[in-house]
Amino acid sequence: MRSKLPRMNQAIATPDTRHSQVQPRLRLVPDSARITVSWAQHQDEVREAQRLRFAVFATEMGARLNTPIPGHDIDLFDDYCEHLLVRDVATSAVVGTYRMLTPAQAQRIGSTYSDTEFDLTRLRNLRPRMVELGRSCVHPDHRQGGVVLALWGALFDFMGRNRLDSMIGCASIPMLHNGVLSGDVAASIWQQLRQTHLAPIEHHVVPRVALPVDRLDGSLPVAPPPLISAYLKLGTKILGPPAWDPDFHTADLPMLLRLADMPARYRKHLLGL
Repeated sequence: MRSKLPRMNQAIATPDTRHSQVQPRLRLVPDSARITVSWAQHQDEVREAQRLRFAVFATEMGARLNTPIPGHDIDLFDDYCEHLLVRDVATSAVVGTYRMLTPAQAQRIGSTYSDTEFDLTRLRNLRPRMVELGRSCVHPDHRQGGVVLALWGALFDFMGRNRLDSMIGCASIPMLHNGVLSGDVAASIWQQLRQTHLAPIEHHVVPRVALPVDRLDGSLPVAPPPLISAYLKLGTKILGPPAWDPDFHTADLPMLLRLADMPARYRKHLLGL
């Protein structure tokens, strides 16, 4: 990785641009004076996000991460992504993060992270205006506040500025249930959501390493994780059955949000439409 990232003032339509039209400013989150949200401007800020990711994914959740720098979650997509940071004003610590891969950068690297888990052939017509979201995490001390809303506000602002209309990502369901590693919870959530939130067949995708949902107990009365439930309220659709990620001990659901599918109240609040 480079020691300093290029300035964030180039147009998203340029195939070789590293960054898009993200304004290099710090925005105070309207609903709280205790946090701020900004896009990483240099490598040191990206490293802060990677340290938070390591703390949540590896230390807290027990993921097995193959990382070149101890204490950091790093993969080959990081250097091509925009990194969104939420900071605690009192401490300046990064307490929430997302990363976003733009269409131009996905073309440049040759794929998205989701492509490594799913065959996305049926989404090829969406790719020119589709971003990928990933590596979302929030510090445990801030999961009851407005951190996720702050992240979403900045993400949707980005989408509007750059005339993008779709978001894709893998939403994780922990496979550790009552102290036992099992796919029953994920299978049960899939069986529920396929009845209510499955995308049209033309957008279905296929997991490369499928969770064997048909051989698991899919009848457990469990609710989806809060973040997945929030995505669904925004109009997000499930694209198919979950993939199994043995390194993160999760089952990953492929999800797609098209801005045109958002309920009117959320479009007005998040998009100003």
